[in-house]
Amino acid sequence: MDWARQEGWNPGPHDAEVFYRTDPDGFYGYFHQGELIAGGSVVSYEGEFGFMGFFIVKPEYRGTGIGRQLWFQRRDLLLSRLRPGASIGMEGVVDMQAFYAKGGFRLVFRDERYRRNGESFPPSPGITLLTADDFPAALKYDRQCFGFKRETFLKNWLTMPESFSFKASTNGRLTGMAHMRKATDGYKIGPLFADSPEIAEALYRACLSAAPGDAVFLDIPVINQAACQLVKSYNAEYVFECGRMYYGPEPKLPLPKIFGVTTFELG
Repeated sequence: MDWARQEGWNPGPHDAEVFYRTDPDGFYGYFHQGELIAGGSVVSYEGEFGFMGFFIVKPEYRGTGIGRQLWFQRRDLLLSRLRPGASIGMEGVVDMQAFYAKGGFRLVFRDERYRRNGESFPPSPGITLLTADDFPAALKYDRQCFGFKRETFLKNWLTMPESFSFKASTNGRLTGMAHMRKATDGYKIGPLFADSPEIAEALYRACLSAAPGDAVFLDIPVINQAACQLVKSYNAEYVFECGRMYYGPEPKLPLPKIFGVTTFELG
């Protein structure tokens, strides 16, 4: 996490605990004389889907070849933890996408990070805090949007300290959800899932209202034009981008419902 902060990835103070609980066997590194010098995650979602992230080599060891070796070793290890034919996803930084392509990953769409200061907005009808009673519905909705079951992750993610979870309800049915957590700098929204652009905007406004004056970051899939319009209409500033890449079949996702990626590290 300290390395991620130094790289400008802006992790949250409680991310590590949630990530580790999601898959305690999903984190590997190289050590030299007892010191971590390179590492990354290879998280398995019950063997049905994998996600690679947190790939960092300590600066003084870059260019030595150990990064390439670790990356391929992690890919093969994750494949061994998944059922045959399961896919692996990752967010590839622009400079590394060509390297990841050599390892069998295909670029499917771009994700861009946007920043805007929070401010207070009038409450939107149908937007309320998500509670423990909503978890079964939230889990079902998340699985629809994420594509795979991630109950352990979601339960810890939605209840982490210094965070806010919102839901949208229409006629008693959950039609959107958003989570915002404390980050090193400000807050990060993820996920932001919604049945319509109007619901997504209402959830975005709820998040902005929960952090007035603080930086609020949202990672949008650019393939969703309504998400692009959302950040544009609120004058959010572009920060940087990654590319969603897949090894194996591309999961069938309802991309028009995905306005904010959960996390670049775990999917």
